[in-house]
Amino acid sequence: MFARNLRQARNARGLSQEALAYDADVDRTYVSALERGVYGATVDMVDKLAKVLGVEAADLLRRPTKRTRPKTAPHARSTE
Repeated sequence: MFARNLRQARNARGLSQEALAYDADVDRTYVSALERGVYGATVDMVDKLAKVLGVEAADLLRRPTKRTRPKTAPHARSTE
């Protein structure tokens, strides 16, 4: 979840991995590895990245809510 949320938050703000890394004072390859799920981030790193991205740290860790399918009329069963 973190990797996907990190990438989405970064892209939503129009930042490159390099720009995020620079602002967070980490190496670009580290940001890339985090987004690919190669490394797990410490709580401190999650907080640091969240601050740079202008989001809550919890938002980077949150599982997406399940989308509900639109309700459709039940299918009539054939009685043949």
